[in-house]
Amino acid sequence: MQQVKAVVALEKDAPVSVVTINVPAPGPGEAVVKVQACGVCHTDLHYRQGGINDEFPFLLGHEAAGIVESVGEGVTDVAPGDFVVLNWRAVCGNCRACNRGEQQYCFNTANATQKMTLADGPMAGTELSPALGIGAFAEKTLVAAGQCTKVDPTARPAAVGLLGCGVMAGLGAAINTGNVGRGDTVAVIGCGGVGMAAIAGSALAGAAKIIAVDIDDRKLEQALTMGATHTVNSKNTDPVAAIKEIVGANGAEGADVVIEAVGRPETWEQAFYARDLAGTVVLVGVPTPDMKVPSIPLIDVFGRGGSLKSSWYGDCLPSRDFPMLTDLYLQGRLDLDAFVTEEIGIDDVEAAFTKMHHGSGEQSVLRSVVIL
Repeated sequence: MQQVKAVVALEKDAPVSVVTINVPAPGPGEAVVKVQACGVCHTDLHYRQGGINDEFPFLLGHEAAGIVESVGEGVTDVAPGDFVVLNWRAVCGNCRACNRGEQQYCFNTANATQKMTLADGPMAGTELSPALGIGAFAEKTLVAAGQCTKVDPTARPAAVGLLGCGVMAGLGAAINTGNVGRGDTVAVIGCGGVGMAAIAGSALAGAAKIIAVDIDDRKLEQALTMGATHTVNSKNTDPVAAIKEIVGANGAEGADVVIEAVGRPETWEQAFYARDLAGTVVLVGVPTPDMKVPSIPLIDVFGRGGSLKSSWYGDCLPSRDFPMLTDLYLQGRLDLDAFVTEEIGIDDVEAAFTKMHHGSGEQSVLRSVVIL
């Protein structure tokens, strides 16, 4: 058992606290990771607000990279000293998806069996619920060994740690789910961290036109640096009409792939009508449980053909995608550093939540990254 500092949401909608927690020695199939960097993701704010579930207290943080410190019995894929990116898709190998060779669709993923606990105060001994089974706003965390993906140790932890969630979700929405290919036209609605990653992924895949759509001119300017070729401010322009005009050569009625990275019914409807005949819509933005699919005439769904998809974690397989994307980063072909807006300390997470959507000064905040 070790005691370390960590960021915990003790109760719904209350500011987070930096507390001391107990981290057990790893049991069978588990690993303790010394966290080097962890991004501040909107999902962590959802946990703090009670938007995921009410299993407080939560140990926040999940977009992380670090060094394996120790492993439990039976662990062979990673060893102490390995540099790893943490993931929340530790595939089981036995479910229907895994048995048909589609591990990227595994929903029966593993987490650590043992629980980390609060060390001090009136709640000492209380079990913690780690965000997405990881809990990496901590000097050290306990995870299932399958949640550790080895990558090139020369990579910058603050950059490649973001592959653990938001950046992978966006890249994967374009490359894995949307199957964006050379010469395709792509529109991305919503230019937060996930949307920016979808733009970067579309550029990496060789898309000919990449249209960034948002209501914030600062984000749209930044999207151009990520690979967007056109921008549309949907605050004062009909995005469907604008997208159709941009891609309208050769009779196209919309973009080949439209990626919705907001998670709202109205923007999903925009994505539906902004795609070409037989085009693809990818929903990667996370809606709230009360949101409903818009009342689109069923004949429009039938008549336009194509695919309406959702992208869960960018349909990624960490063991396949994390090392490959890290190599592209080290080759200078994928600028993960561009997603790191600021590096902060463990005491600054609450302030980072405030900055998440509003930016800081003249620059929109894609990711604040906690350095441990």
